[in-house]
Amino acid sequence: MVHCSAIYGEIFSYRAQGNHDESGARIHEALKGVPEEVPIIAPCCASETDLLRVHTSAHIRMIREFSSHGGLYYIDHNTYIDRETFSMASYAAGAAIEAVHRSIDGESCFAIVRPPGHHAEPERAMGFCIFNNAAIAASVALDRVDKIAIIDWDLHHGNGTQKIFFSDERVLFCSVHQGNIFPHTGWVDEVGTGRGKGFTINAPLRTGSTIADYRLVFEEVFVPALQEFKPDAVIVSAGQIQKAVCCCFLQIIVPLLHYYVTQPIDRWH
Repeated sequence: MVHCSAIYGEIFSYRAQGNHDESGARIHEALKGVPEEVPIIAPCCASETDLLRVHTSAHIRMIREFSSHGGLYYIDHNTYIDRETFSMASYAAGAAIEAVHRSIDGESCFAIVRPPGHHAEPERAMGFCIFNNAAIAASVALDRVDKIAIIDWDLHHGNGTQKIFFSDERVLFCSVHQGNIFPHTGWVDEVGTGRGKGFTINAPLRTGSTIADYRLVFEEVFVPALQEFKPDAVIVSAGQIQKAVCCCFLQIIVPLLHYYVTQPIDRWH
């Protein structure tokens, strides 16, 4: 039986802008879904060396500097930095790193963190995201294994994760999202470049798509790609915005993904 755990710390509940969409309320909703028997593990802080794997030094320095000054700074119309941002974002990345290490060691681990990360690009924060947690964790994991798959099921496309690994054949990036909304990327013809060509798979869905559409994407596109790619570990960038299909999503897609993906990786080799 696969052991399960979750990573969470009180630091993720803090956010000065309590009325902002990216606030502590989001993490509290996610925590409600963690079964009582699942152990909660305290997060570790990612080092600057870890952050530099996918982000520029200028980007990291900007986030640190704004945080150190206190106050509240908007770096775009919906992404802000306050005195806790640098620390909280570093712990979020560290939690993701720990989760993927546990996954490689045979444990299913869910990092329940804020701020989110999949919009963060190497040189910029955007869309609530400061550091790209999944990408940082994948980069660290590649020191231990040869191939990583990242599945992103948020309502919005994970443009940052895609950009970071767009030319990397060691990472299979699969994203299902609503098309033609922020950040206006993630079209089917975005498939990677150079050695990474063919290792980015986007499934933009129309407004009004149902759980049946999600299931079709997983059964007919993502799962066969995963079986062909044979990753050594799978990272799920588990956005929680698709509220309209949340219950059905958890009942159908998660068990389906678990059946195909979290079985022993040996059977894919």
